[in-house]
Amino acid sequence: MKKKYLLTPGPTPLPPEVLLSQAQPIIHHRTPDFQEIFKEVCEGLKVIFQTANDCFVLTSSGTGAMEAAVVNLASKGDTVLTVQGGKFGERWAEIAKAYGINAEVIDVEWGQAVDPKEIEKKLKANPKIKAVFTTLCETSTGVTTDIQAIGKIAKGAQAALVVDAISGLGAIDMKTDAWGVDICVSGSQKGLMLPPGLAFMSVSKKAWGIIDGNKAAAYYFNLKAAKKALDKFDTAFTPAITLVIALKEALKIMRKDGLENIFTRHKRLAVATRTAMKALGLELLSVDAASDAVTAVRVPEGIDGEKLVKTMRDQYGVTIAGGQAQLKGKIFRIAHMGFIEELDIIAGICCLEKVLTQMGYKFELGAGVRAAEEVFLQGE
Repeated sequence: MKKKYLLTPGPTPLPPEVLLSQAQPIIHHRTPDFQEIFKEVCEGLKVIFQTANDCFVLTSSGTGAMEAAVVNLASKGDTVLTVQGGKFGERWAEIAKAYGINAEVIDVEWGQAVDPKEIEKKLKANPKIKAVFTTLCETSTGVTTDIQAIGKIAKGAQAALVVDAISGLGAIDMKTDAWGVDICVSGSQKGLMLPPGLAFMSVSKKAWGIIDGNKAAAYYFNLKAAKKALDKFDTAFTPAITLVIALKEALKIMRKDGLENIFTRHKRLAVATRTAMKALGLELLSVDAASDAVTAVRVPEGIDGEKLVKTMRDQYGVTIAGGQAQLKGKIFRIAHMGFIEELDIIAGICCLEKVLTQMGYKFELGAGVRAAEEVFLQGE
C-alpha cells in the first residue's frame, strides 16, 4: 500500500471535516433541519462568489450549471457569443448548438487568453447577441481570463456576461458583482474542496430580465422553478443531501481562512510550481496568463507524456493530469487548488523529477524541489 497524492484539477483532496461530515446519518430534505442547512450554504456561497445576488445549488456536475445558463438565457434561433481557447471553453458552443442556439465563436490559441477587444468588436457588430460565455480559468490549458476587463465591455451591452468559474472559484479572485458578471457558474470538486456532484450559480438582476423574457427549453434546469423553491430555502427537486451537508463544512473552513488568505495561498503554490518547472528546464504552456489554480507544462522532446502521467500515478501514487484533445501527450498539468499544501506540491515535484530521470530527461536532480522550497521560504 502506498500513500496517494491527488494533484489533479478536479477532483481535489478533501479536508477531514468535509470527509467526516458525509458519514452522518441521512436526513430528509423537506424538513426544517435541512432547510436550515440549505439556507446557510446559499448565504455562504454569496461570500465565495462575492455577490449579493441569489446563489443556486444544483445536483449535477458543473456542466449542469453551464447548460442551465445557456437554456435559460437563450432559445432556439437566438445568437450567443462564446470564447473557446481550450476544451472547456468549447463546451459553451456545444451546449448552445445542442439546443439550436446559434453560437458565434471567438477562437483563441490554446495557452493564450482572449483579447477583450475581440469581444467588444463582436458585440458592436451584432447588438442582438443574447449572452457572452467565457471562462475564468481554462482547466485544459491553465489560462486565466481577464474577466474584469470583459465585464466593463459587457456592462454597456444588452448581452448578459456568463462566466465558467468551475475550476477558478475558491482558488483565484472572482469578483462577480464588482466585475459585472451576470451569471457565474461553478462546481463542487475544485476549489470548494468537495466531491463531484454539486453545481452552483449566481444570477444578477440583468440576467433575470433576460430569463423572464425567454422561454427556456428546460425542465430540470429551469431557473424560474429553482428561484421559486429558493425563496423558501428549498430545492425544486431532490438535492444531494450529503453533499450539501459537506458544503456547509467546506464553507465554514473557507470563511475561517478568509478569501484573501486563500487567494494568497494559491498564488504561492502556483508560483512555486511554475518556478520549479522552469528550474527543471521545462516550458510552461501559458506565460502571460498562467492560472493560480493549475499549471500546464509542455512535455520535453523525446518524452512520452502519457507514460509520464501513468508512471507517476501507477508506480508512485502521485496523480497529475495529462493534456486533452490536441494537447494529449504534449502537456501535463499540476493542480494547486483546494485542500493542497506546500508539502503536497513538494512531493509532486519530487516524483516528477524521479520519473523524468528514469525516462532519460537530463537535468540537475533536485533543482525543482529546491526552487519550490525557496519560494515557500520567502513566504514565511
